[in-house]
Amino acid sequence: MSDRKNLDWLNRKRICYVQYPITDKPTEVYNWGWYYECGTYQCYELFRSKAKINSLRSFKWHLYVLLYINDGILFDQFKDLVYFLATKDNNFVNIDLSVSLLDNLISEMHGNEIKFAPKNKLRKVIFKIGTGLEIHEKLSIVGKLIGRSKKISEQDIYECMLDINAAGKKITITLLSKLLCCSTKTIHRNITDQLIEEKKILNES
Repeated sequence: MSDRKNLDWLNRKRICYVQYPITDKPTEVYNWGWYYECGTYQCYELFRSKAKINSLRSFKWHLYVLLYINDGILFDQFKDLVYFLATKDNNFVNIDLSVSLLDNLISEMHGNEIKFAPKNKLRKVIFKIGTGLEIHEKLSIVGKLIGRSKKISEQDIYECMLDINAAGKKITITLLSKLLCCSTKTIHRNITDQLIEEKKILNES
């Protein structure tokens, strides 16, 4: 059985799971996407990596983002969405979520006005959907743009990790340093315990 996420259902139901920055202005614009020198928190690309949702906290965050970018979603639509994501066969989660828990989440979350954007990771390089670029081309672009900076940040490393994972490659310190045009010592100096744990999760997915 395939472990590929069932995004076709979301597309058929017209559920948005990607939102590009709205008010943040890019530093540079390319035909394949955008570069933000200082980064942006306004880009939401759910289900970008192969990793599955592995905690209730992460599951709730995904639901808040979906409510945020699908403003006005009806109760029954949201209920169907929650149950769909929680079904393991659809390959979005690897945790067990009971019916009573899901019903409580649906009642708790739907109808509440989300005044502030859900907490998000900082992004510097954003690719448009359907660019036609191969994975190695994307990784090369990310490495060149982020590598221009004299300082490699936690966000830079995380973004590169996601791109490596999407390419189906194992995330290693050596590969990260190569793509970010820095030394392995720089990666070791800037990688946090949280990123190390995320690296492990992505490599095991």
